[in-house]
Amino acid sequence: MKGEDNHSHEAGRYREAGVDIAAAETGLRQIVAAIKQTWPAVDGPGAVKLDIGYFANVIDIGGPPGQRVGLAICTDGVGSKSIVADMMKKYDTIGIDCVAMNVNDVICVGARPLSMVDYIAVGEADAGMLGAIAVGLAEGARQAGISISGGEIAQLKDMVRGFDLVGMAVGLVPLDRIITGRDLVPGDIVIGIESDGIHSNGLTLARRVLLEQAQLPLEEVIAELGASLGDELLRPTPIYVPEIVEIIARVPRVKALINITGDGLLNLARVEAKIGFSLDNLPPEPAIFRLIEKHGKVGRAEMFEVFNMGVGFCVVAAERDAAAVLAILEAHGRRAQPIGRVVADQGKGVHLPAERLAGHGKRFRRQ
Repeated sequence: MKGEDNHSHEAGRYREAGVDIAAAETGLRQIVAAIKQTWPAVDGPGAVKLDIGYFANVIDIGGPPGQRVGLAICTDGVGSKSIVADMMKKYDTIGIDCVAMNVNDVICVGARPLSMVDYIAVGEADAGMLGAIAVGLAEGARQAGISISGGEIAQLKDMVRGFDLVGMAVGLVPLDRIITGRDLVPGDIVIGIESDGIHSNGLTLARRVLLEQAQLPLEEVIAELGASLGDELLRPTPIYVPEIVEIIARVPRVKALINITGDGLLNLARVEAKIGFSLDNLPPEPAIFRLIEKHGKVGRAEMFEVFNMGVGFCVVAAERDAAAVLAILEAHGRRAQPIGRVVADQGKGVHLPAERLAGHGKRFRRQ
């Protein structure tokens, strides 16, 4: 009971910072109920192949029998990382984050990303800022091997302070090769690709703790980080497309691909199979997380609910395929290691034995 009381207090930190996860979930359920009424009632071109809740959805776009193709589609933005970019007056990397947040979701269904469009909402148009954002978008597209095929700039002086940056990406996947984690079984290996920092999630809590409470200056180099706080918070989100596309091609039995974004390692539970995960070999946490935890007195449960905590992406495969996955990741210069296994758990829990935490839904609780 004591652990639950402490966690209830901790969970309020993110809500106090301006992100109410429970309210968002309630609203999401209402949106899902409405939009699913638009889905075609029959199978065939236009049919929606997955339920709401995975990283991307897939739309049947037809093809010859046995070779039908799906269009993978998703949308995401950079969130309040744009506020840090505005504070720093540095806009040339935020476009990389926008591309990353989208293409890293598209690959989770086994698709090869093809193209993306962007939407930039600004209070006032500034040619220098927009040009710098475009530089990042183009660099992100280069890294992902996609095109930026269009976009929209909206000047919304009465609604927007600063700017907001959102994208929508598409890719192709054979309908018989969609990856959702449906075939996971106990004993499968979870391979974690190390993150290099905060990426594009949890910036609201990070800003509240580091800038408002601790009043750390963005421009000052912090010894633990080896960089200024501003540069650390703006470090671009890695794009995992080349290595994951190669894994999909060369390890055809790969079972699940998980982008560790908002909700941290709880993203693992989004797989289709009713199994759980025991993660007993997590990599070291980047220094930015230790800084947030120290200055904000944020509990371990909430840290793992909000941040990636050192794991940027996960590949789940049978034990016999783990070495092949690791070899591909190493060839692409990624630091990766087995971080745990799939376990029998109808409740789809994510268990962190070293932290004595068990996660279900959106919450970790002390075991």
